Amino acid sequence: MFRDISASSKVRTNVFLIFLITGCFAVAIQAQANPGSDSASSSANSAPSTTDNSGKDRVILKVGDQQITAGAFEQYIADLEASQGPADLSRKKLGENYSSLLMLAQQAQANHLDKSPSVIRQLAIDRNQILSNAEFLKLKEQATPTAEEIKAYYDSHLDDYDVVKIRRVFILASASPANGQGLTREQATAIATSVKQAISSHKDAIAVVQAAPHNRTDIVVDAEPLTFARGELPPGMDKAAFGLKEGEWSQLSDGPDEYVFIQLVQKSRKTLNDVSSQISKQLQAEQLREELKALKEKSGVWMDEQYFASKAPIPGSTTQGDASSQRKSGAERGER
Repeated sequence: MFRDISASSKVRTNVFLIFLITGCFAVAIQAQANPGSDSASSSANSAPSTTDNSGKDRVILKVGDQQITAGAFEQYIADLEASQGPADLSRKKLGENYSSLLMLAQQAQANHLDKSPSVIRQLAIDRNQILSNAEFLKLKEQATPTAEEIKAYYDSHLDDYDVVKIRRVFILASASPANGQGLTREQATAIATSVKQAISSHKDAIAVVQAAPHNRTDIVVDAEPLTFARGELPPGMDKAAFGLKEGEWSQLSDGPDEYVFIQLVQKSRKTLNDVSSQISKQLQAEQLREELKALKEKSGVWMDEQYFASKAPIPGSTTQGDASSQRKSGAERGER
């Protein structure tokens, strides 16, 4: 009996089962077509060791003449969960699904479906995808930057990791406030002038704003200073905030319908330890792009631009070489 699980868990479970069925189906047929191979399925078909009846060599499942050991089954489940996350199913349910998969694969073999052109094409696609993923992961690992490279990048981009703590003041006006609600342009101008005078005389501009009569939406003031990294604010405000000295104010808008002031409360910088992971991912991605570009040139990849420009994109399709695309392709085929 199935457990009551959330919608997202059900989706993950269904996808997991599709991966299990499509992936094992391909492996099972390939193993039976190539009985001398060193694949996981070959080890699953081998006779169990008589010296260990409780460990990984213990036979836990039989489908016809095919015997599955605990080690082979757990390894396959582990491989799937590594890329898709834990399945919301018990080991018994997974075993039942796996036995059904093997049963159907054996029947497909008996019915010579492994000779079917469509099955042959699907197996070829899976093989290319698996090989592509393996090479991609190898290149990705090779592109991992060293600690020295990460530090060198950090030292040459120090400004990128500056952080500011600011307070903002927004004074909003209307040419003709409805029902007497809101500030007129004249009232907003008067309050903004008071703020400018307070700033120039080094008085508490925030207190001046808060003392002015207004509705909650007419004047907006940050109750507490807010922290922003470089690039997180709108371009104009970002440039102004990072160009101020602590305690200084800058006016960004001077009416007639909006007045905006910002004050730099504090400026600091993220440490290398704070951003090491971020830099590592960035450098790895850049290096990987360069390696893939060089490999494409070396391999002599050519595309008929006229042909491809005439074709509309295929919704939901991808040939990107990542660790998840093989499973996704299998899932999509299984759902159809």
